[in-house]
Parts: sequence; structure tokens; C-alpha cells
Amino acid sequence: MDRIDTDILIVGGGAAGLAATALFAAEGFDVTCVDAAPPVTDAAAPGADLRTTALMTPSVEALTRAGAWAHLAPHAAPLATMRLVDAGGPDPVPAPRETADFTAAEMQPEPFGWNLPNTALRAGLLARLADLPRARLRAPATLAALTLRETEAIARLDGPEPAQVRAKLVVAADGRDSAARTLAGLTARRWSYAQKALVFAVAHPEPHGGVSTEIHRTGGPFTLVPLPDAADGAHRSSVVWMETGPKAAALAALARDDAEGFAEALNLRGCGALGGLALASPVATWPIIAQLAPRLDGPRTALIAEAAHVVPPIGAQGLNMSVADAATLARIAGEALRAGEDPGGAAALARYHRARWPEMAARVAGIDALNRAAMAESQVLRDLRRMGLRAAYQTAPVRRAAMRLGMGAKA
Repeated sequence: MDRIDTDILIVGGGAAGLAATALFAAEGFDVTCVDAAPPVTDAAAPGADLRTTALMTPSVEALTRAGAWAHLAPHAAPLATMRLVDAGGPDPVPAPRETADFTAAEMQPEPFGWNLPNTALRAGLLARLADLPRARLRAPATLAALTLRETEAIARLDGPEPAQVRAKLVVAADGRDSAARTLAGLTARRWSYAQKALVFAVAHPEPHGGVSTEIHRTGGPFTLVPLPDAADGAHRSSVVWMETGPKAAALAALARDDAEGFAEALNLRGCGALGGLALASPVATWPIIAQLAPRLDGPRTALIAEAAHVVPPIGAQGLNMSVADAATLARIAGEALRAGEDPGGAAALARYHRARWPEMAARVAGIDALNRAAMAESQVLRDLRRMGLRAAYQTAPVRRAAMRLGMGAKA
């Protein structure tokens, strides 16, 4: 059995875990990241994550500090405008007065953020880790046991090359069903919305112009997020289409068995956006849940990303919250190290919990409320949703506050 001594053990090699590895390495730590499977970086490969991620300005800044953004920027499309559309009337047609454009230029010269495929995101983060002599990824490797002592954590890894890892800090970044969280004795509260999201890419004749469009009707939002143009010049966007579970299952079957029928349903729900949408990738489905851990810290352990929180895919908050977790934890650990403190000790980890949990809880609650409003079937509730959108857009201080929150300002 291999024996590995490291400062930081990160469990989970998804985008959040790889970003955390780069951020801790930038703080001067020796970092080992482990995952049950090597990251899939080819969109055509089995098991590829077909979703895209919009990285807002604070996430881009954090990844720039970690030296990773240069590997990601060539694959990203700018998000200059966030367009919210209420199409909750009897017909799926947005009235002009129910469309609100939140424009980055009102706040800053740069876009709100950048959107890129998750496979490209993982590939870029792996390229950055290859440049860092103190960062390494070990996959496949599964966390099988965790012993948390006063001065260190000892992890046993199973896999083709079993290993024992000694670390000052274990970072749980292994998803909503986190094994590291369970082995550390930490918990999370979960609830469901009886929704699923259909995720795929589309081509369209009109350029998106850097506009991300979120169209609200009963069942959940339908979101078009800009992608870079294809090699042949075709304009592309990614779609996240949230619906109740049975309807999402029926739509997924339609995409598989009746291309013309799915295209008709797609363009009806997309309200004719961008001159018509044509399916340009397989369709994947994801269950929609929310989750929040009551504590982010335990003995020698910290929770980040979906081990700590899960939110519906509204407003591009999920991974941006995760990058904020990783950046905050790495900064606090680095400050502790430079002050002669134990970066995995109770005092440093309690500071991390205090720094992130109130903001995290507020965002989870806010996105929960937005999703429930988006799902509303009652005409009264749909009217209230429409009036709320109109008021938020027409009141400049409220509009700017909403944009700051969307970009990552404290809730």
C-alpha cells in the first residue's frame, strides 16, 4: 500500500474539487485530489457531463489568481446581458413589458461572466494542475475510511493502487451524496421539488449576442446560455429546461424517439427565441433538489460545493457558490499557515464556517423561493411573479442590487 503525506486531501475530482486543488496550491500547500473516476474531458465520451457552467466575475477572478483562467478562456462565451422573460399567460408568448434585460455595462465594463462546457472546464483545470508541482490528481481512487485525529487526518483509499494518506485537512468536494461528509460525521438536509432538468445544446440562426435568456412558465424556467460558435460558424447555446418529473421524462423520450416532435415542443417552450432552435447534442436529464449542511466544519474536515449545498439551476449560482467556498477556505487556511496556526485546526475551520455559511444559507433560501415561484400554477401567483419582475427591473436601485447578488455579492 502506498503511503502519501500531504497538507491537503481533497476528496472529489469534479470542477469544484479541481478548482480547490489549484486554489490551495496557489496558497503554497501540497495538495492531493482523489476521485473514484478520472474526469471526463471529451464531450463525446461515455459519461460526459453535457451541461455548461456560467462562471461569474468573482469566480473568474479566483481562477485567475489560481492560474487556471488562461486555460479556460479560449472555450468560454461572454455573458453580457441576463434576460428574464415571464411567459406565464395562457399562451407561451412573452409580452414585451414582461421582458427585463439586466446588462453588465450598467455595473462594469466586463461581462457578468463566461459560459463554457463542463468538459472544457475540467480539461482546463487539469491542464493547470499539470503545471503545479505541488498538486496532483489520483484517480481512480475511492475514499474507504477516514480517521480524524487531533493533529492529522488519515484516509484509506481503495482502487487499483490502494493508499494511505496523512493530511492536515480533508476537504469534502465529492458531491451531494458525499462519502467524506458521512465519514466525518457531518450531515446535510435535503428536499426535492419533483422536477427534472433537461440539458442539451442547440444551434440557431440568429447570434445570441452574449445574452443569457431565462423564460419562466409553469413547471420551471427554460434557460438559454451563450456558447462559442461551432467550428463551422453555427451559433450555439446551451439549454437547461426544467419541468415536473413526468413531463421531463416524456420530453426526454420524445427527444429519443421523435426528433420532429421534440423540435416542435422545444421551440414552443423557447418562445421562438433566436430564430428557432435545433437540437445539437444528446439530451441528458438531472433531478432537481436542494440541500444544505448545518455545519461546514468538523474535526480536520471542511465541506465545500455540493457536499455543503445544492441549489436548482437558476441564476448560474451553483458552481459559483462552490468556487467561493474553495477560495474562502484556501485563503483562511493560507492565512492560518502564515500566522503559525494549524490550517486544519478547529479555529481555522470555524472561521471558514462563519465566513461562508450565512451567505450560503441565504442563497439556498433565495433560490428555493425563486424556483417555487417559477413552478407556480395558480394564475394569482403567476401574476405576482410577473409584477415582481416588472418592479425589480423598473426600480434602478433594486435592479442593480439584483445584478450585484447575481454576480456574487453577499446576499
